[in-house]
Amino acid sequence: MRLIDLARVIRSKNAGPLHLTLDILFADAAGYDRAVQSPALAAPAIAQLYGVDPATVAVIPFPAAHAIKVVLDRPIVAGSPGDADVYGAQQHRPLLGVEL
Repeated sequence: MRLIDLARVIRSKNAGPLHLTLDILFADAAGYDRAVQSPALAAPAIAQLYGVDPATVAVIPFPAAHAIKVVLDRPIVAGSPGDADVYGAQQHRPLLGVEL
């Protein structure tokens, strides 16, 4: 099953100028449980998907909210020359194709 078919919300945003967050929210515990147990959403898989060092990826589950937050280091400081997405609002795109 694809993550996009299971999650209610998949979004990204800045977490300060040095980090991005990816938020994945689910409608129910069953969807959340399936996703949180999938190796496809573990730090090494996310790191490979985004082309970053796994040591710079934090995957934070929030069971009470049926949500998963992923924190990544930004490759470029937000707003610096060369930053194509100053708000980090388009960085969730790679997650849309993830198979759980």
